Amino acid sequence: MYQVAIYYNYNISFNDISRDEAKGGGMMSEKDTPLTEAFFYILLALRRPNHGYGVIQEVEQLTGGRVVLGPGTLYGALQTMQKRDWIRIYSQDTESRKKKEYIITDLGRQAFETERARLRELLGNAALMEDESHD
Repeated sequence: MYQVAIYYNYNISFNDISRDEAKGGGMMSEKDTPLTEAFFYILLALRRPNHGYGVIQEVEQLTGGRVVLGPGTLYGALQTMQKRDWIRIYSQDTESRKKKEYIITDLGRQAFETERARLRELLGNAALMEDESHD
């Protein structure tokens, strides 16, 4: 068995989120559309209350610096997720630049779990490549 580590160091910009996704619509239903990597990690970071900069830091830490969310990307995604009711404001500090903490909702957890099931299937099917490579 071979272990291969591939590292990408890139910043995700708002352009990496499809126009339809940014608008909250599109041809496929939200349930059927795979999450972007940015959306996946943002939802994961919001499994407990977190503010924007905290999300950026956690995503960078979880990915070993491979994914670095820019503020514009993050706040555009947060707005879209709020419109979809995937996240909600948990608390808001009116004293310090209106810092907001967000948290995932039940609907957001559902979207995350749907994506996790899709990824499990994908990885399970990818194992077929290992079976075929021995021929």
